[in-house]
Amino acid sequence: MLLQNERKLVVEYGKKLLESGLTTGTGGNLSVFNREQGLVAISPSGLDYRLSTPEDIVIIDLDGNIKDSERKPSSEYGFHTILYKNRPDVNAVVHTHSVYATTVACLNVELPAVHYLVGFAGKKVPLAPYATFGTPELADNVIKTIGNYNAVLLANHGLITVGRAIGNAFDAAEELELVARIYIQALSVGKPVIVPDDEMDKVIDKFSTYGQAGGKD
Repeated sequence: MLLQNERKLVVEYGKKLLESGLTTGTGGNLSVFNREQGLVAISPSGLDYRLSTPEDIVIIDLDGNIKDSERKPSSEYGFHTILYKNRPDVNAVVHTHSVYATTVACLNVELPAVHYLVGFAGKKVPLAPYATFGTPELADNVIKTIGNYNAVLLANHGLITVGRAIGNAFDAAEELELVARIYIQALSVGKPVIVPDDEMDKVIDKFSTYGQAGGKD
C-alpha cells in the first residue's frame, strides 16, 4: 500500500477535524505530500471521517491522477496540488469550514492581527475571491492570494492552512479559528485594535523557534 504513514496521518487528523469542531459532517479535506515520491495522500470525497481507514485514503500525483485507491479524491484536490507545486515549504494542507473563520470569510474581509496568534499565518490571513468549490478557478484564486502566508480564507467558503507537516497545518487551523472568534466578538462590541506590523515581525520571529526541537510529525 503506497504512503502508509501519510494515509494514517490523514485518517488521524480527519478525526481531529471533527473532534475540534473545525468542520461538520464530511466537510473540509486534508492531505499530506511525500515529496520524494511526488505523491499526495488525500481524504476521499464525501466519506465520514469517523469511518475512514488508511485504505480509504486516495493517493494521487500532482496532476490529480489516482495512483492507488478505489475511491474518489476530495473534490478540492486541485488547490492541494497547486499548493504543493508552488510552495516547496509545504507538505500538508488542511481545509476547514470552522464557524468563526468561515464567518469572517462570509464578510469578504481578511483576518487582521487582532491577536498575535494570527502569526500562525503571518501578519494576517488574506482573502481569496469566491469561486465554485472544486474548480480550477478556486485553485487559481488560492495560489494567487496565499503568497508566503500559511493560511488563506476562501470567500463565502472556509479556511485553508498549510505547513511543513500535518501537525503544523492543523495547529494553524485551530489557532486561527480562535483568532477569528476573537475578531468577531470584538467587532460585536466595538472597534478592534490591530497589532502593528513591527510587533507582528517580532512575533513571527519568535514563532520560528517556539516549541520543542523536531516539531510535529
